[in-house]
Amino acid sequence: MKDGPHAVDIHVGKTIRIKRLMRKVSQTELGDRVGVTFQQIQKYEKGANRVSASMLVEIAGALDVDVRSFFEDVSTANDNPTPSEEFVVSRDGVLLNAAFLSIKNEAVRKKIVKLVQAIAGMEQLDDAE
Repeated sequence: MKDGPHAVDIHVGKTIRIKRLMRKVSQTELGDRVGVTFQQIQKYEKGANRVSASMLVEIAGALDVDVRSFFEDVSTANDNPTPSEEFVVSRDGVLLNAAFLSIKNEAVRKKIVKLVQAIAGMEQLDDAE
């Protein structure tokens, strides 16, 4: 008997979410593009419902991505993501990553990383007190 969604279904769903958010497409808009409700997109993204091969091709076309990209790193997919993995696929994580990658100046990107590291270090000191 099955105890929940398969790790591959979860991975594909998270990848759909990441690609959708990076393209600033809502669940409703994606659903309209492929002919399903936003609730169905939600279920795909959570891995609750399996995405058929034909629907995955439709989603890839609607997001203008290669269908194979949904399976990158699938061998490393697991059922227990770390907190950092959870953040990366969260709305804030995807938006932060997209904004960061849009900064063309490498020196500015490095300064942002140092700033965030400094803030994190300060917060760790505050928590220790």
